[in-house]
Amino acid sequence: MEYIRLDVSKVYGFVNKNEIESAAEKVQKANKALEEKTGKGNDFLGWVNLPSSITEEHLKDIEATAQKIRKEIDVLVVVGIGGSYLGAKAVSEAMTGAFTAYAGSSDKPAVLFAGQNIGEDYLTELMQLLDTKRYAIVVISKSGTTTEPAIAFRILKNHLESKVGEEKAKDLIVAVTDEKKGALRTLANQNDYKTYVIPDDVGGRYSVLTPVGLVPLAIGGFDIRALVNGARDMETKCSSEVSFNDNPAAIYAATRIALYNSGKKIEILANYENKLHYVAEWWKQLFGESDGKDGLGIYPSSVDLTADLHSMGQYIQEGERTLMETVISIAKPDYSLTIPSDKDNLDGLNFLAGKNLDYVNKMAELGTQLAHVDGGVPNIRIELPRLTEYYLGQLMYFFEKACGIGGYLMDINPFNQPGVEAYKKNMFALLEKPGFEEESKKIKERI
Repeated sequence: MEYIRLDVSKVYGFVNKNEIESAAEKVQKANKALEEKTGKGNDFLGWVNLPSSITEEHLKDIEATAQKIRKEIDVLVVVGIGGSYLGAKAVSEAMTGAFTAYAGSSDKPAVLFAGQNIGEDYLTELMQLLDTKRYAIVVISKSGTTTEPAIAFRILKNHLESKVGEEKAKDLIVAVTDEKKGALRTLANQNDYKTYVIPDDVGGRYSVLTPVGLVPLAIGGFDIRALVNGARDMETKCSSEVSFNDNPAAIYAATRIALYNSGKKIEILANYENKLHYVAEWWKQLFGESDGKDGLGIYPSSVDLTADLHSMGQYIQEGERTLMETVISIAKPDYSLTIPSDKDNLDGLNFLAGKNLDYVNKMAELGTQLAHVDGGVPNIRIELPRLTEYYLGQLMYFFEKACGIGGYLMDINPFNQPGVEAYKKNMFALLEKPGFEEESKKIKERI
């Protein structure tokens, strides 16, 4: 069995190795609190043992639904926001060819997303596309009243019913929602939609291995069993029963917090494979919502390299020295592309002739890593053997476990997000939502 590999050796010039290892007892205690559900936010710890608790019956049910719907459609529209879409988006983008959307027919439906913004042009242009396609909808919402996805689903449901009729539309809508309550649960029961349950004890940003992520990914034709198996293996690897020095989530959490305590307040997640862009977006929500509270937390950012070396590279190299960097690298790409020789050599690149493009990419990665370390940016490296659903499952569970441990090391609740309600109150007041009259009055006095 092969695992993702973690290398923190290039942080030792910034924090002492002994300083990281001296936190082992606290880290193990935090890890045990997660598993025994004795720490802060313990009513949202269902994700901790989720991979190992997923049953064969559950997977078969999701796969049967996926097979039934997939043969009816060209496009799957996933309606959700935040954790209700980023996990599926991360995996689907990572496992889809960069130009699949332009390549014509495929045995998989295109997976598109709505409800993650309130852009009028975005939704209008999506419906213009759907006018010419056979499509289904997976709508994901615990309550069914979150503004952005609720608006999108109302509009898309109306569009689908107008296109195929109300009865046919019922077979093309899957709802992932609360087991018993909420507007979406009521609507799903009234219309006899196929439904899946969002567990009460799993928050959105930790939900990729629940039906929130598994249902749209299965319909999209991705290997959800491999994703789950990768997470299961990493659940074992990151257990509190594993020694600190053999536990990658424990080491990563301790290293991040040691760097944070030394003044490194911003973490950049860098990748050298464009397919990982939305993995970084998922990672930013995971750590941003979990860590950012009580005036604490490492600010999560991301770059796509080498492209962003020509835009953000200057700041990373010589800007304020509050940065740390974590690099995700893929050991072996899916394809092999050799650089040809050129008789005129006008670009001066014949010294690369005969070399694989990935070799050049890896040397760019190593050269950048060394330059950043020399420039005062400690570097952590995570290597995936291949870019597959199995290793993505490992990676995502690894990040989840490290995030939970790190939150407990900062003595915060990494499983709530009270700050996200502030904008909603102001927005509802400005929109004059019933029940927000007093807030509306106060807002109008300020603007």
